[in-house]
Amino acid sequence: MFWQQPWSTITKHPYRNLVIVLAAASLVFLGFIFTTLPSPRHLRQDRYAASTLILDRHGKLLYEFYAQQNRVPVTLDDIPDYLIKATIAVEDKNFYRHHGLDFRGISRAFYSTIFRHRLEGGSTITQQLVKNALLSPRRTLARKIKEVILTLLTEALYSKKQILTMYFNQTPYGGTAWGIAAAAKTYFNKDPKELNLAEAALLAGLPAAPSHFSPFIHPDLARQRQRLVLEKMKQQHVISPKEYRKALATPLSFASPQPGIKAPHFVFYVKEQLIKKFGRAIVERGGLRVLTSLDLKVQEEAQKIVRREISRLKSAHISNGAALVLQPKTGEILAMVGSKDYFAKDIDGKFNVVLARRQPGSAIKPLNYVIGLASKKVTPATIFADIPSCFLSGNQPPYCPTNYDNLFHGPVQLRYALGNSFNIPAVKMLALNGLDTFIASASAMGITTFNQPQRYGLSLTLGGGEVRMLDLTTAFATIDNLGRYQPPISILEVRDRHGHLIWSHKPAPGPRVLPQAAAWLVSNILSDNAARNAAFGSRSWLVVKNHPEVAVKTGTTNDKRDNWTIGYTPSFLVAVWVGNNNNSPMSRVASGVTGASPIWNKITSFVLQGRSPEWPPRPADIIGRTVSNLTGQLPATNEKSVRFEYFIRGTDPKQTAQMEQEILVNSDNHQPVQPGEKPAHTQKERHRIIKDALGIVFCFDCPPPPKGYQVNIRYPLHGSNSPSR
Repeated sequence: MFWQQPWSTITKHPYRNLVIVLAAASLVFLGFIFTTLPSPRHLRQDRYAASTLILDRHGKLLYEFYAQQNRVPVTLDDIPDYLIKATIAVEDKNFYRHHGLDFRGISRAFYSTIFRHRLEGGSTITQQLVKNALLSPRRTLARKIKEVILTLLTEALYSKKQILTMYFNQTPYGGTAWGIAAAAKTYFNKDPKELNLAEAALLAGLPAAPSHFSPFIHPDLARQRQRLVLEKMKQQHVISPKEYRKALATPLSFASPQPGIKAPHFVFYVKEQLIKKFGRAIVERGGLRVLTSLDLKVQEEAQKIVRREISRLKSAHISNGAALVLQPKTGEILAMVGSKDYFAKDIDGKFNVVLARRQPGSAIKPLNYVIGLASKKVTPATIFADIPSCFLSGNQPPYCPTNYDNLFHGPVQLRYALGNSFNIPAVKMLALNGLDTFIASASAMGITTFNQPQRYGLSLTLGGGEVRMLDLTTAFATIDNLGRYQPPISILEVRDRHGHLIWSHKPAPGPRVLPQAAAWLVSNILSDNAARNAAFGSRSWLVVKNHPEVAVKTGTTNDKRDNWTIGYTPSFLVAVWVGNNNNSPMSRVASGVTGASPIWNKITSFVLQGRSPEWPPRPADIIGRTVSNLTGQLPATNEKSVRFEYFIRGTDPKQTAQMEQEILVNSDNHQPVQPGEKPAHTQKERHRIIKDALGIVFCFDCPPPPKGYQVNIRYPLHGSNSPSR
């Protein structure tokens, strides 16, 4: 025959040129096959893309991140035995007897397709693995040759157990679900080990034609395919007739066909942190297992409360709300509600208000006061004259703040000035602290947005600068932690696809940025319901039933665009904001009590339910004294209007106030001459007076001031404007 002739004869044959061309083409073709052949080693578990799982602190799934294929790696030990047997029964019953290619199966499939007009697969499990994981879906001769070669190589390189493991991890089960773990979660919201026989049989039948047999698309065909799988298992004596009948009678309860996401604002906040730490490719393809700080139970309750309460505030022109719950000692975020509903269409629900810049209103005041207490410029009994005042600074227009209730309250001690959130005392406190000091200290407590001091004035203490809820909450947590700063924590640990720990949060005490005693005093004031009685009453939403230890502060901007309530115990801190994403003003909102506070109260009550009151430990340098209700100094002999107050040791009052004094009076208006004033006509008179922290004189028995009277205070404080000591 032609091919049995010697080469010398062939070269003289009339078709020798064709032979040479065909031989050369064959060599080129085979060369192309081998040079473009992917390595079977790429089948290993660490070579393919896998989904990153975001879990709550208890291991509950929040979401899966993946680039194009949702794939969660598993080992064979994670898969029930009947699922393995179901897959082998329907896909490759001779799996343990062949070496990759089942020629009897191929012949049977060919015969069935041609003569019975019934589609039947002839590929082995190993072939399917190679096709799905290493080759393109194009059907060409070159691809088929590659498939055969790679199948034989795969069988030579790996054990049957390894091949099965790779098959269950790299086989498409429909849509974005690649691998049995993703399939079990997609169709039944279960882990593979939780599947029963009926569910396992249905999943085992999907790889042959995932879309065709999808229970979401063709439920009848899916049931028919399930029955076929169970029949094959019975025929091959993998299951008994009784198990077969029971599996057919078992009802199937499918999961929602759309992948769900829980705590979406938090999940995407975590994703951004992961990308910064590991890179986008690892996050979307690396199969990370991320244990977060979130408590899904707290998250879902907080979300439900925000959504429900915001729906009741439409008449107040409030369309959105946000909430944050964390553990102050660790900084761990337990809940992050970025809007009333991530999927809300009436607002941009995806916008995360927790990370947005908003004005804090009076919610910033505790940071101001704690700085003054820390520097010992003031005590909780320090007097501030809450009278008409204007602050003058260089060529700037006078700054003349007013109180929320449009009233002036005369001499007010710091405890009540902070408790009732009076504005003029807070501005005086900032004048005493100095803007630079306040900004530096607030930054140390966690505020990241006060980065241009020259932009701000004394209105900063009334919420004139924008903050992020996450930062403001962190600053409050610093006060709650008796002066230790703890950065917000959202990720506890990260493991790779093999379960190996690659990163973990190592809890450690944060740096001390405030003295313990100063922080304790502010918490004590904010938990004093009597101290806020004048503004809020004794039975407001700021009172949490059975928990008198809760410290809380509200805040509302003057233009009513932002409304806050932030409160805490040593174990929990809850912050709530309400307003509108488009920054339009609200209506009928008073000092946080009718907007954010009901939401805050309900979330706080939930996290504290079943817990006993937990008071912060009192620092050793805190002492108590009885003081005059009028002066804040030691009571005069037989004075009846007294109260108890706490002080940092060494700052407690040492003497009784001398109220009867000779002072300089302006002869034109009969009012005390204030520091820095130089009226044309003065005279000395004896009056009952008290001086506040800035040296401003408040006269108890002087004639009422004329209409439009105000005290001018030059800022920064210096010279004759400095407070008297």
